[in-house]
Amino acid sequence: MHHAALAQEPSRLLTPADPAPVIQFGPSALDGVATAGGLPFVLVSDHAGQAIPAALGDMGVSAQDRARHIACDLGMAETGRLLAEKLGCVLIEQAYSRLVIDCNRAPGHPTSIVRESDGTPVPANADLSADAEGCRVEEIFLPYHQKIGGEISTRLEAGLPVVLVSLHSFTDRMNGQARPWHTGVLHNRNPAFGLRVRDLLAAEDGLVVGSNEPYALTDVNDYTVPVHAEGRGLPYLEIEIRQDLIATPEGQAEWAARLARILPRAWEEYRH
Repeated sequence: MHHAALAQEPSRLLTPADPAPVIQFGPSALDGVATAGGLPFVLVSDHAGQAIPAALGDMGVSAQDRARHIACDLGMAETGRLLAEKLGCVLIEQAYSRLVIDCNRAPGHPTSIVRESDGTPVPANADLSADAEGCRVEEIFLPYHQKIGGEISTRLEAGLPVVLVSLHSFTDRMNGQARPWHTGVLHNRNPAFGLRVRDLLAAEDGLVVGSNEPYALTDVNDYTVPVHAEGRGLPYLEIEIRQDLIATPEGQAEWAARLARILPRAWEEYRH
């Protein structure tokens, strides 16, 4: 008699000992809690985390290189949490390093899982099978974006306004080139809210503010804003802060205070 083969359980990357991929701070609509003070901001941090699944060891990357900008957006976890606290808004962070998978790239994009980053090879990513790549998408990338999507949908269904705020930091030198901007506002479709923030930042004393610097926002090279904000016609801000400016607790507090002051002003202007 012929028996059907038992379905194989797909191998998993994360174990119960590994961190959960999504970290949430502040009041979430998914928990039935509205944002304090009626502010519309949903803060997200695609590259906040530095965790690496135990199964991947050190990924063949030195501790020194794992502490560089190639592994995470340096200073942004601390700055984002201070900002969320000051605004009384939800913050959704990705816990895993962008060396494992970049949560601001569409799966399959050449830099979704980098083979090399700013001159540093990543041996654990060199010869990935489709299954191994799929595990990273399914267990790390998707839960993060499902959380963001769920937060936004729940707010919209409750009739609450939503402004997505995507928080990033950038290295002061890339490919040997110094970058002069202190901060940059990235925009593409429906940029009105972000441009208000850009203008308010530019009015601050001594700040060099880039518009689509040090990167331009595009459908191809970004994922979070195109999908969750532009795809739903929602206002958004994608901001980049230079990493040397938020390398210390003082710098992190200064930038969190600045954004906590400017974001509500930009929202008031945008609404009226």
